Amino acid sequence: MNATMPAPNTFASQDPCAILIVGAGPAGLSAALAAAPSGRSIVVLDDNPAPGGQVWRNGAGAASPGPLQQLQEALARYPHVRLCCGTRVVAAQGSQALLLESANSAWVQGFEQLILCTGARELLLPFPGWTLPGVTGAGGLQALIKSGLPVRGQRIVIAGSGPLLLAAAASATQAGAHVLRVAEQSTWLHVAAFGAGLLRWPNKLAQAATLMHRAYRCDSYVVAAQGDACLQSVQLRQGAQTFQLDCDRLAVGFGLVPNVELGRLLGCATKPSAQGHLALQVDGQQSTSVAHIFAAGECTGPGGAELAMAEGHMAGLATLGKKPAAAHLHARARWQDFAYRVDQQFALRPELRTLARTDTLLCRCEDVAYGSVAACSGWNDAKLHQRCGMGACQGRICGAAAQHLFGWDAPSPRPPLSPARVSTLSLASEDTQALS
Repeated sequence: MNATMPAPNTFASQDPCAILIVGAGPAGLSAALAAAPSGRSIVVLDDNPAPGGQVWRNGAGAASPGPLQQLQEALARYPHVRLCCGTRVVAAQGSQALLLESANSAWVQGFEQLILCTGARELLLPFPGWTLPGVTGAGGLQALIKSGLPVRGQRIVIAGSGPLLLAAAASATQAGAHVLRVAEQSTWLHVAAFGAGLLRWPNKLAQAATLMHRAYRCDSYVVAAQGDACLQSVQLRQGAQTFQLDCDRLAVGFGLVPNVELGRLLGCATKPSAQGHLALQVDGQQSTSVAHIFAAGECTGPGGAELAMAEGHMAGLATLGKKPAAAHLHARARWQDFAYRVDQQFALRPELRTLARTDTLLCRCEDVAYGSVAACSGWNDAKLHQRCGMGACQGRICGAAAQHLFGWDAPSPRPPLSPARVSTLSLASEDTQALS
């Protein structure tokens, strides 16, 4: 795999590639490996500084996982596969090119076929104090620790829902932190049912046994974070009791939201995910509603690394007009079933919609309070009259929260998809959708 990137200060069009893959996580790398033996030119993009995605993120605080090393070693045999990390998609250039930007370059990358492996982001729901320094997402805490954040000796509370909480607790514990509480909002009954069902997935059962933490509690969720200049304590509710824990960090995650903005911008159809958020709609071959565009991994619905790898492999084969082997079809069905069980047993309780107070911020970028938008008729109303979603994240955080809290439609993506330099925007061709 050729890890070269465009030369510094290059602002031009690159030669079109046969297959462009957006995302170098489990799905994207698996797609590249499946398509690589064809000899066709392949470019893999990722906005992180190194491949692996959010699932296999590596850094100063973590070694590369075995599956990531294996995929990288296998792809290294194919010089026609080019990896561009630290690269963001700014806009679509018609139907078969993307405007891209790295730290010191910008270029237009044409393609014949596109595989979207854009992953997912954490669902963050507002509660009093959630914007205090020291409060992060559960996955965000993991990423920070892997990037070298020192947490040794710190008191940490982890709350929210799903298996990610235990993974975050394990990362924090290994880094020397004291995990005071892992608060799972789902009930013991649901968690026990999920655990019993893991007999069908022995590796997940073994993983769960390894990750189980003595501070794990069910039927428990965060009510508020408290502190002056930074986090000092957390108020939790467990069953009918409410209590307080003094701590240095709070990590909260309520599941995942598929990253579908690029797919929607390109005209790909979507469907509701299990939590009600939009996911890219694909058929049995991982094809989207746009003929030359495929999708795999969390952007089609959260399901974990194993499902992402199976879908990525099938998408890579589909670009070559090949059908997957029965083993890959079986793997995809097996891990889709696992994802379904996670969604069912860790469904969010209705009380989480009532945590925010009138003065609790909903849009962190523009300092828009929950009370300012609660009476709005929808996303466009909140955006036009309260500036909700007008900041740097372009509604990715508050839009997903508002969709869960109020049932609003997801914000419509508009280019640029991420903040970009003026010099980059100047490369946009006339047939690009209007940049605003």
